[in-house]
Amino acid sequence: MTFPWEEVDWVLLDMDGTLLDKYFDDYFWETLVPEEYAKRRGLPLAQARQEVFARYQREEGTLNWTDIDFWSRELDLDIPALKAGIRHLIELHPDAEDFLQFLRQQQKKVALVTNAHWKTLDLKLNHTGLLGYFDRVVSSFDLGFPKEDVRFWEILQTHLNFDPRRTLLVDDNAEVLATARAYGIKYLFFKAKSSSQLPPEKNSHFPSLLSFHELMHGQTTATSGRR
Repeated sequence: MTFPWEEVDWVLLDMDGTLLDKYFDDYFWETLVPEEYAKRRGLPLAQARQEVFARYQREEGTLNWTDIDFWSRELDLDIPALKAGIRHLIELHPDAEDFLQFLRQQQKKVALVTNAHWKTLDLKLNHTGLLGYFDRVVSSFDLGFPKEDVRFWEILQTHLNFDPRRTLLVDDNAEVLATARAYGIKYLFFKAKSSSQLPPEKNSHFPSLLSFHELMHGQTTATSGRR
């Protein structure tokens, strides 16, 4: 069946992996940062990767996970400068701008909701020129909780005044989608193709999108979340 756009007022979109190719972030955190950390500490690359990845793991699911000022202090590296140095790798998914234009034509309210730090947001939005497509841009650093925490959605609702039953969320993080479903957001989609360099991920808990064109052209069967 076609997606019931007439039942949606707000569209909430994740950034990294959903609108933007996650290759930039994967390369940055998994390759460049360990390399720079190894140089800084005079370590073999394998040891540096082990140490850096262990630190990542300790912060997963917290605000520190995407706090580039925290990682600058933690790793003694200038994380914002390193990101800026490879800004040429920041790319939209091929379907992203088409979808944002479609939402504008449909006269939907659109919010970018992300765990990204504002320094990262500024870099990526300036590079891609996407800012004008959004009615609101909300970072978890504005609200004090990551999207994996139901309190993020509770506070977001007070900021945007959206009706969860008339709201669509697309994200490449299944844990975020599960939390949004627990809060009561009705229309939830998993963006399965987060990186151009990796195969699509499988998820059995939420309807998956390989491309936003599936939502635009009615090639999907929408299943809703439940409170």
